[in-house]
Order: sequence, then structure tokens, then C-alpha cells
Amino acid sequence: MGEKLEQARLRGIPSVEKVLQALGAMDLPRPAVLAIIRRELVALRSAQEIPSFDNVVGAIRAAIENLRRARIQPVINGTGIVVHTNLGRSPLADSVIETLASIGANYNNLEFDLGSGSRGGRAAYLENNLALLCGAEAATVTNNCAAALVLMLRHFCSGKRKEVIISRGELVQIGGGFRIPEVLEASGARLREVGATNKTGVEDYRRAFTEKTGMILKVHRSNFFMGGFVESASTEELGNLAREHGIVFVEDLGSGAVLDTEKLAKIEHEPTAAEVLVRGVDLVCFSGDKLLGGPQAGIIAGNAKHVAALKKEPFFRALRCDKLILSALQTTVDLYLSGRAAEQVPTVTMLAMDLGALEDRARKIVEALTELPVKAEVARGQAQVGGGTLPQSTIESVVLTLHPKGIALAKFSDRMREASTPVIGYIAENRYRLDLRTIFPRQDAMLISAVREVLAGR
Repeated sequence: MGEKLEQARLRGIPSVEKVLQALGAMDLPRPAVLAIIRRELVALRSAQEIPSFDNVVGAIRAAIENLRRARIQPVINGTGIVVHTNLGRSPLADSVIETLASIGANYNNLEFDLGSGSRGGRAAYLENNLALLCGAEAATVTNNCAAALVLMLRHFCSGKRKEVIISRGELVQIGGGFRIPEVLEASGARLREVGATNKTGVEDYRRAFTEKTGMILKVHRSNFFMGGFVESASTEELGNLAREHGIVFVEDLGSGAVLDTEKLAKIEHEPTAAEVLVRGVDLVCFSGDKLLGGPQAGIIAGNAKHVAALKKEPFFRALRCDKLILSALQTTVDLYLSGRAAEQVPTVTMLAMDLGALEDRARKIVEALTELPVKAEVARGQAQVGGGTLPQSTIESVVLTLHPKGIALAKFSDRMREASTPVIGYIAENRYRLDLRTIFPRQDAMLISAVREVLAGR
């Protein structure tokens, strides 16, 4: 009797084909949809009670929607964080997008010398121009800044010289929960921590030297700051010390500014690669997708002999960039060298955006929302650079505040993220807020449509 009841219960589980028909047209690949259906139907076999067919289809539709939302897609960034790591960091310039479309759709001379008709060097043009931009003898590129650091450590801290000297005040945590000590140790290097968290002088470094020392590493505190009773050895002092002992001095700048940040907005100065190289650093590394405003990449610049040695490292091949990253970075660097970055690199233009222009846009959006069940107002706010950059600086900005009628703010925020074009804002002072500094003017109409869509379905 029990077996018959179990068989009857299992017969209540619908077939895959029946569920497919009920779902209708799907914009995901059929194998992905089928995998979700089968997974959900298998789970029903262990359920105490089989839900109704409509509930089964509803649960499967929700699972498919969760997968759909996981696809990388454009969003409207209303957070006011310019370099937002979770939202893809820096948007690319229009000319970079054009380059990507052209290079991606065609064959190209990635490793082909058009002059001789034979195999050529990879990224020679980009490396030449990167060196010019950084005021360096030479430059090269890896797939991110952590990779650049690991490459240098593997090369310079090898054999008997496995130790890298670093201040305890610079053992920082970077994005994704990764910490500098873990990155360093992954390279095979051994850390020689010196000084204290708040005070590390040049004598601390000097006392740490042994025959095992291969490198001095200085890590710029780009994602936090220290005040009060603090002291750090200067770049010049460490450069002199490294030369005395015949070892390499590397500085990890992280953020990658190549322009004077204080001239873009009322923010602090971020050291540039050119500045630190002049002060005695042998090699500098930084990210391509933060303040530079390009694609994800790790840039190494400095002494030509050292850069050439790094490029010969077998491990370098595992870290190199593909044609799309190289061409995107190449176009971004050219915008800087041609003096067009301030007008065409989105990260730079957003930092320097005029408050008056932001207020004009905000007023027009408020006017477009007048007939909707929402109280919309224009207010001042504070944007951030983001991406672990310039932690002491905020930028005066303009925000659109929304207080919808008949729907809780948290639910309104959830539904804005679920709109046809997802909108990412934040709740503060009992209002849903959208910072116009990080919303492109071309997205204003999409933002208005998203608000209409959410309120229509409330």
C-alpha cells in the first residue's frame, strides 16, 4: 500500500516537456533552462508533499530568473562611487569600444610584424606609449596588478635571495578579501616584516638586510589612511638603500593615477608612476581599470633591463593579456598622450563633472516624474572615487531623492534592481537616492523608464 501511495505521489511530478510548454519562450539557452527544470524536478522527489503544478512552474521560473540576473549586463550606477569594483570598475571610452569592435571582428597583427612580414613582438606599440605616459624607460602589461606583483616577486626573490622587505604598516587587504601577505607568499617569496603598524623608518629596513634579501617593496596606502603618531621611510631613502645593496626597489601604487587628481576635483593628490620613478623606484605597478580608466590590467613600468628580464620569465606567459585587453588599453593610453582623456575617458570626466550640469539634469528628471506616485527632489550629496582609491576624499555631487507612495523603500530598491535596465541606488535619510555623478546623461531616459516600470508594477 505504501509503495502504491509513493508511486502516486511521484506521478504528481510534472514532466520536463510539460513544464517547458508552460514556461513559454525563454531568452536563455535551452540547455541552461533544461538543466534548471531537471534539477528542480529531481528535488521534488524528496519533498514531503508535491506542490501544485502552478507552484512548481513558478518556482522554476524564479530559478531561471535568478540565473538570468547573473549574466553580466549593463546597469545604471546611482551609488556615487565612480570606480565601483562590484559594478565593473571603470567604464570604457567610446573610442575604446570602437577599437574592441574592430579588433574583435577581424584578424589583427597581435604578434605579426607588418614591415618584415614575419612574427613580431606582442604589444610593442602599447609598451612604448605606456613607458612615455609613465615617464619610464620601459613598460609591460599583465592581466591585473596582483599578477604584476607576483611576477616581480617570482623573478627578483628567487634562489638564495628569497626575502622581500616590507613595512608592517603596508600589509594591507585588497579587494575580494585578499591580503598583500597572501599574494606575496603565493609567489614563493618570504616576507621580512619591519617596523610597527604606525611607524617604520629607513633604519628598520637597513637592519633587516641579509644575504637572503632580494627586494624592497613599498605598498601605497591607496585604500586607507593613517593619521596621528605615524612615520614612513621616504621613497628616496628606500631607493638609496636598495642601490647600496644592489637589489630592486618596487612600489605598488594600486590606483594608477597618471593625471594630477587634485586638478580634476577637490580631492587629495594621488602619486603618479612618473613621480615615484623619479624619486628612486626601480619598478612601479598599478591597475589599468581604476584611475587610469581602462580595462583590467596590471601595468609595470620602470628600468628597461628589469622589464626585459620580467618579459623573459616563463611565468609571464600565464599572466599576459589577450588582444582585446591590449587593444583597449592601447586606445586608452593614446587618449592620455593626445590630451583627450579629460573629455573622453569616463572615469576622468565623471570626477571633473560640473555641479551645475548635474543639477540641470536632476531637475529635468524630477519634471519627467511629476505625474507619477513618487515624491522626487534634487539635493546635494557626496560622491566617492572608490576602487580602493583616495580614501580621504569625497566629491560634492547632486542626488535625486525619491520617496515612492504605496511601496516600502526597501522593496522599491529591490524592484529598481530588477528593472529591465537594473538601477543600483541606496537608501539614506528615509529616501531612495541616486547620485547623478555616476549616471551617464545617455542613461537619464532609461532611469525615468525604470522608475515608471517599477511604480506601474507596485
